[in-house]
Amino acid sequence: MTDRQSLRIDLDEVFSKLKEIHQDIRLISTGVVVVSEWVRWKCRYGCRAYGKHLCCPPYAPAPEETRRMLADYDVAVLARFSPTPTQGYEPRRLHHYLWDSLTALHKTIFELEREAFLMGCYKAFGMGAMPCTFCETCVAEEKISRGEPPSPADALLCRHKDMMRPSLEACGIDVFATLRNAGYDLKVLRSYQERFSLFGMVLLD
Repeated sequence: MTDRQSLRIDLDEVFSKLKEIHQDIRLISTGVVVVSEWVRWKCRYGCRAYGKHLCCPPYAPAPEETRRMLADYDVAVLARFSPTPTQGYEPRRLHHYLWDSLTALHKTIFELEREAFLMGCYKAFGMGAMPCTFCETCVAEEKISRGEPPSPADALLCRHKDMMRPSLEACGIDVFATLRNAGYDLKVLRSYQERFSLFGMVLLD
């Protein structure tokens, strides 16, 4: 048996085990992942949460860092989630509107990363979607509310450094292009009443 065949069997085992944690996952080549500079501009000029969360820009890795990191990997799993609204919030406050679903997503991505690591994928690294929800307010947002400018060094103050991971878009990953390359059928939605999905990714190898 060649090393490549041996790796293939290991990946099959890893994938099967990961499906026990979250059923809706898809094994992909990292070659289908698209990183674009414009994605971070959308964060900077279109997101209410910009600068308020340590998993997001400007604290998250820049696109060029993401490209260099992806070069260290050959395969990953995409995980799809079907969020449900959190009662008491308007859809325009999307982060809070999906709070419980986002928390479940972030925890699941961490569990997938941890399980892959324990099965021998020692480089495993997860990325979620949208801002982190492990804390009611992030350290960065708390500093802003006190009139103190946050800095990248504030990442040292994160209360959940063990589980907190950056979101795909925060790192400059074009989620739409990546999902299309991976075979998903998707479109831009025009209403909050339409059903939608959120995605995370775990790099393996």
